[in-house]
Amino acid sequence: MTNSDQAAGLAEVRARIAAAARDAGRDGSEVTLVAVGKTFGADAMRPVLDAGQRVFGENRVQEAASKWPALRAEFPDVELHLIGPLQSNKAREAVQLFDWIETVDRIKIARVLAAEMQRQEKFPKLMVQVNTGEEPQKAGITPGETDVFIDQCSGDLKLDIQGLMCIPPADDEPSLHFALLKTIARRNQLETLSMGMSADFEKAIAFGATHVRVGTAIFGTRPQRQ
Repeated sequence: MTNSDQAAGLAEVRARIAAAARDAGRDGSEVTLVAVGKTFGADAMRPVLDAGQRVFGENRVQEAASKWPALRAEFPDVELHLIGPLQSNKAREAVQLFDWIETVDRIKIARVLAAEMQRQEKFPKLMVQVNTGEEPQKAGITPGETDVFIDQCSGDLKLDIQGLMCIPPADDEPSLHFALLKTIARRNQLETLSMGMSADFEKAIAFGATHVRVGTAIFGTRPQRQ
């Protein structure tokens, strides 16, 4: 894609978000677009940054570390979300790099993050990733364990859990998973819902998404990792 294609893709996604919010009786300003730049280099971020986008998501700590420090020197108001699985040995760098960590999914990583945030005196906002489809190959805590896990994070570890995120199974109707995530969030008095990607973000907005994670519809088909 050319720079103009990416800017056009961004504009189209923004228009679709506004329309979906309107259809759901919501204000479009309630929905934050997280532009997912995974596998794309810094040059692909520039036209989207130049068009005013400031919230971005990355799947890998190492990739974000190679891309964003230099871009942030030019665009200091960027907000960066980690939306991929986090390994314990990457927690220190994740706390340094990210403003949001959306993929807290087990007590070990919660404990490591709690210690690291205190050590650095830097406190990214956190979400719990819920494996709504209970897929064995996918990260995330199961729906049945989520309430206890949130209580452990908030109570025992004093972590400020802002909300929940999910990635529905590819072959399922996503609305069922968005509805489940919303139910769990409401039960735990959480207001932030990160759900919906390029193929289904309009449905997610109808179910109350506050953050939608969109990559392909903005940047095009992802290059293969080397």
